[in-house]
Amino acid sequence: MNTTTNQMNTTANKMNSVSPTKIVATLGPRTNHPEALRALHAAGLDMVRLNGAHGDHEWHRAAIALVREVLPDVPILLDIPGRKIRLGQLSAVRPVALGERVVLTHETNPSSPDSVTVTCAEFHRDVPVGNAVLIDDTSVRMVVREVSGSDVICEVVTAGVLVGGKGVHFPGATMRAALLRPRDKKLLAFACQQGVDFVGISFVGTAEDVEIVRHLIAAESPRIVAKIETQAAVENLAEILRVADGIMVDRGDLSSETSFERVGILQKHILAEARRAACPAIVATEMLQTMIELPTPTKAELCDITNAVLDGAAALMLSGETAIGQYPVEAVATMRRVADAAHAHLQTSLQSPPAPAGVTVPEAVGEAIADICRHLSVTKIVAVTLSGYAARIIASHSPSQPIIAVSNDERTARSLNLLQGTRGICLEVPFSKTDVNHIPRCLELLWRRKEIVDDDLILVTAVGYPKSGNRMNLIQTHKVSDLRESLAWAA
Repeated sequence: MNTTTNQMNTTANKMNSVSPTKIVATLGPRTNHPEALRALHAAGLDMVRLNGAHGDHEWHRAAIALVREVLPDVPILLDIPGRKIRLGQLSAVRPVALGERVVLTHETNPSSPDSVTVTCAEFHRDVPVGNAVLIDDTSVRMVVREVSGSDVICEVVTAGVLVGGKGVHFPGATMRAALLRPRDKKLLAFACQQGVDFVGISFVGTAEDVEIVRHLIAAESPRIVAKIETQAAVENLAEILRVADGIMVDRGDLSSETSFERVGILQKHILAEARRAACPAIVATEMLQTMIELPTPTKAELCDITNAVLDGAAALMLSGETAIGQYPVEAVATMRRVADAAHAHLQTSLQSPPAPAGVTVPEAVGEAIADICRHLSVTKIVAVTLSGYAARIIASHSPSQPIIAVSNDERTARSLNLLQGTRGICLEVPFSKTDVNHIPRCLELLWRRKEIVDDDLILVTAVGYPKSGNRMNLIQTHKVSDLRESLAWAA
């Protein structure tokens, strides 16, 4: 693995900095060891992703333990495969030629040498003759010629190679597979037991799908990232955004399930709606695909990162680039530089926002905070928040100042590291409903931990005397040195 001295030397500075746009890096064989994790973090990593479609529970258990040991404050996202259909494991990569016959089946021991197994037992019931079949994000294209029992007989129309575990799509067909199969439910229970911070749910189609998963979790954490990758998800986006803790724009599956030529338009639409709902959105798939094998990206990839940031992405995700790629650290460092440059440009376009209309109290407070931060020399924003709601609202306005989100729940605090420009911190301070004394106590602890310093001008938001639906009703600004003197904080 190639690392640079400058990247390694940024570790100390990064500990007290807040990334504006977050970088999610997938852990894999190339990066599943302490040195690699430290290098990725120094280069700009903010969240670790584990792909539940690969590896068994023991592999993921060890990976989670490794991340918790090396990067204890970094949140972990575990992807649950869900109803996504994949090829079964193959003994070797299988080339397929134009016009070749391929039989897709769920039979574990198929009799035909042309057969390839898939992971869904019922898929043959929903696939009509003439339907397109896309393998591995359109790398191989086929068309259904016949359905015979549990076998779907296809003809190759775009040659390529079949690789075990790759996704299989039947665009236009209504697939009735369950949201979670038995293996997924076991993986979800494992995620809860291991204390991961987020679970990614594939092929979410409705808000009800998210609620099904939340019912199974039966706790505040792990939080749910709904993957938007189907036409149904796009059509039900507003409802999904209301119940999910975050969303992911999975462009590979989205392009296969909708239309190749509209995926960029759909991405813009999804990000705009997510920002409006103050729901953090991750953009994923092939953002730096070139860097799996080469040390430098294409100009199109650089533009892709820039546009995602300008459109309001809270986070950008690397998959194969960091899991199996030859240049994982360089990929993260490249993404960090480009994303930060785009974020800096974005700030100039936010200097004169249009006046809000018809907003709720928390939204108005969020607008007021953004306006104050643009007109005063505020250096840091402190959100004292039990659930993380205040931090979400503030981050959705993309302030240039770093956000310190304080919760007294460890998992809530860690999960807030997904939000744009936000650093989640857990402080063991009881939050009162009858007074606001916990606010200065939190500020004192932040000062003692050097998260805020005497020269800082901080903006503090919290909720005072909360009741149901009462959120973000306090805004304060303080020079930290004045606070220290007034409240007699002893060094």
